[in-house]
Amino acid sequence: MTKKYLLEIANYSNWADSAVIKWLEQISDEQWEKEIASSFNSIAKTAIHLVSAKKIWIDFWKNVANPAFLSARFTGTKSELIEIWKKTMDDYQDLIANYPEANYSQIISFKVRGKEWKMEFAQTVLHHNNHATYHRGQLVTMLRQVGFTGFSNTDLATYFVTGSVG
Repeated sequence: MTKKYLLEIANYSNWADSAVIKWLEQISDEQWEKEIASSFNSIAKTAIHLVSAKKIWIDFWKNVANPAFLSARFTGTKSELIEIWKKTMDDYQDLIANYPEANYSQIISFKVRGKEWKMEFAQTVLHHNNHATYHRGQLVTMLRQVGFTGFSNTDLATYFVTGSVG
């Protein structure tokens, strides 16, 4: 795996996140908080989880002592979450851009629900992006259920062909 490839993955993730942020900025607080049956029972909780996961991976990659999920403590507004999300996107881009390619096979240790896991750095980047795509898809379904229809295409092929939100 090359730096160019991982940078492309990070660019895609941030491009798709930017589209989702634009959608979320258009919905009402009522739509944001409405209970919907899904992995997380509202658009708000799903978005918080998405940002929380992005932030915790950065902490894992930086080997931060005792990283904590944002979702465990976040009580802010949609606008506050979006600001955190945008900052996290920048942090993610910077980390991938500056991570030494020689360390892509470095083992990253992290805990999930109290259990220690180990994966290569490059594998964790791929996992992070796959996880984010999964939850962005859930957000599309949830947004449709609250009446939102102003979507743009966030498919990976669209990113590669257009390089911009289409």
